[in-house]
Amino acid sequence: MKNIRKDFPILKRKINGKDLVYLDNAATTQKPFQVIEKITDYYSNHNANIHRGIHRLSEEATEEYEETRSKTAKFLNANTNEIVFTKNTTESLNLLAYSVFRTLKKGDEIVLSIMEHHSNIVPWQMLIEKGVKLKFTDINGDGSLNINHLEKLVTKKTKIVSITQTSNVLGTVNPIKEITKIAHDAGAIMIVDGAQSVPHMSVNVKKLGCDFLAFSGHKMLGPMGVGLLYGCEDSLRNITPFLRGGDMIKEVHQQETVWNDIPWKFEAGTPNVADVIGFGAALDYINKIGMNNIETHEKMLTKYVIQQLIPIKGLTIHGTSRKRGSAVSFSLAGVHPHDVATILDSEGIAIRSGHLCAQPLMERLGVSAVSRASFYLYNTKEEINKLVNCIEKVKNIFRV
Repeated sequence: MKNIRKDFPILKRKINGKDLVYLDNAATTQKPFQVIEKITDYYSNHNANIHRGIHRLSEEATEEYEETRSKTAKFLNANTNEIVFTKNTTESLNLLAYSVFRTLKKGDEIVLSIMEHHSNIVPWQMLIEKGVKLKFTDINGDGSLNINHLEKLVTKKTKIVSITQTSNVLGTVNPIKEITKIAHDAGAIMIVDGAQSVPHMSVNVKKLGCDFLAFSGHKMLGPMGVGLLYGCEDSLRNITPFLRGGDMIKEVHQQETVWNDIPWKFEAGTPNVADVIGFGAALDYINKIGMNNIETHEKMLTKYVIQQLIPIKGLTIHGTSRKRGSAVSFSLAGVHPHDVATILDSEGIAIRSGHLCAQPLMERLGVSAVSRASFYLYNTKEEINKLVNCIEKVKNIFRV
């Protein structure tokens, strides 16, 4: 995997005179030159609006845009018309929340988990004004989801279960197939936040059986501004569009409109054509390496970093579930996470600190913030060694 680092221009950067060690991959990933060049090529040679023109440029742009949809479908084992382009995971989840708004009524319930990112909490809170109740599944001591609690929460009143597949804080990988069965047995829709799972592990939506799954291109080598929403055909047909305007229609009359077919009825207006095409190049890059190879590499790095962090006195790792992803959050006694991140930055190491857009989980853990190192296919053991050495430097500075 070391050979691929040459494909990422930013990894040659110096930060404060030190080699960049980028360990904030759960926030966003760096981009290989293949993706950067693909976007440049689009603007240099193919720039046009799609689905509208019959001239050569428009046809070329449309073909590449729709080819990315096909690549995404194949990547997830979905049908091409089950892939909707949005701008990020947050917009995808908002699309779903707004689309089901009119169908839910007072007394209906939505089940989430306490480990959810704000993007899978805040959109559902607007349904509280209709009398819909939000329920939160608790976690076990190791950060795994408490399935027994989930089973008690899901009842015939439950209309939606929306759960992350991988926690952006704890790293926990949730048993989505099992959760989906629990949801469907109660007659509920199953929604999966795949922002932290799809980039790091093979995801087969047909095997999972979920109704919807949302993720973002920028977390898997693609450009920012590209979100992907999978929805099984029946589920997509049963919900109404979130945004309305051009391109998502078949016919418009003075008093009524006929929606376009799926998935285009959810894609109003001029889309982010260049970056969608860039995401297609990111998928090509990932497929060339192989998801199994990426997953194996990340597991090796995650196991190694945990082994190195455990002996550090005063350091607590949040989330010790055996089935986990490559995001590792920790607290250092006597040192605020922002101070940890600032000192690491002085050594060229980029990590995340704060509540990580998961304040309900922070409350559950009894902390206000954490530090997080997260890894991807271009990271190395040597970078982990630098991280551990700099944490020791933090301890020395604060005398803890």
